[in-house]
Amino acid sequence: MLAIRVKQVFDGRRSVPGAGVVFLNGGRIIGIESTTVDIPQGCRVLDRPTATVLPGLIDAHVHLLADSGVGALERLADYAADDCDRVIEETLRVNLSSGVTTVRDLGDRNYAVLDWRSKHTGAAVPTIVASGPPITTPRGHCANMGGEAAGPDALRVAVRERASRGVDLVKIMASGGAMTAGTSMTRGQYGVEDLAVVVAEAHDAGLTVTAHAHPLAAIRDAIAAGVDGIEHCTFMTDTGMDFAPDVVAMLAERQIAVCPTLGSLGANPPPQLMEILRMSGLTQETRKQKIAALRDAGVRLVSGTDGGINPGKPHGVLARAIADLVQGGMAPADALASATSVAADVCGLGHRKGEIQPGHDADLLIVDGDPFTDIAALTRVLTVVLNGEPFS
Repeated sequence: MLAIRVKQVFDGRRSVPGAGVVFLNGGRIIGIESTTVDIPQGCRVLDRPTATVLPGLIDAHVHLLADSGVGALERLADYAADDCDRVIEETLRVNLSSGVTTVRDLGDRNYAVLDWRSKHTGAAVPTIVASGPPITTPRGHCANMGGEAAGPDALRVAVRERASRGVDLVKIMASGGAMTAGTSMTRGQYGVEDLAVVVAEAHDAGLTVTAHAHPLAAIRDAIAAGVDGIEHCTFMTDTGMDFAPDVVAMLAERQIAVCPTLGSLGANPPPQLMEILRMSGLTQETRKQKIAALRDAGVRLVSGTDGGINPGKPHGVLARAIADLVQGGMAPADALASATSVAADVCGLGHRKGEIQPGHDADLLIVDGDPFTDIAALTRVLTVVLNGEPFS
């Protein structure tokens, strides 16, 4: 048994009054007690007197095959199997060292992440939730990942293939993206009818669907088709950003999980995105405020980084994405929940991850300081606990 003694416990939803000791055993959380509790004889103790313990973070949007370098997604087509394994193992290591104990991979090439996961069951790495290659139009956004499909029949086959390969969810590229030349971030790739085919087929197979959607039009179509989540959700139009109130209301009413993929190292965005930001006049600071306003409107927000796609969006920057929400005006507890309890629910893991409570997996993050008064404390990682075992 291991006792972790800290100054403060965030249980995934709130700071627990008076709590200061978390007991672990057999890879599970078995209790939360005050700092004055008697520690049983023979129990190991991990003392972190200035620290906050919280559930291990969940990055709800990563690309484990992307190595955070220039052209990371474009180079995937040239990877051999050994290259895939090497990059996946390194990106998992980086995520774990930053306090991320679960990742949701939303785009690999030809099921490489799923294949790696199946060969490494029980490895001391973050839990992987995976979509396989995203479904996209011929020559569409991220077509080099092997997920091209057009027309209802092909789309049904694409979903069935993913279900047979053991994916945890389906991702579809409802619009183009900045990282694929020739695709548009202000136009949809699929109409509402095609999106609805994918949603119906996936739901029949017991799978959720999340849609990559930058433009307002694609967001509208994705909502109408019944998707469970929307990635990026930037509300782009040809003339700028339009956070249409009726669309925001639908997102809130239907509790569609929105992952705005904040968090970066401040490097210059891709030229296409730079041009759209210039046209719209929307700064990064204003976007943070708009995203926080979505939460105020009742939209279900989950934190993810798009980790790995370029040097400005490397793996391991989830703490920055959470900080972006706080800087935009979101309450720290809500921002932390977006990467713990809420993210766990969205990833289908809420029954065992994302909260510090008895019976849940002993995946924890211990940081130096108080993230409620200084959100940068999330970057001061003291110890990561995975399956009950501490990693410093």
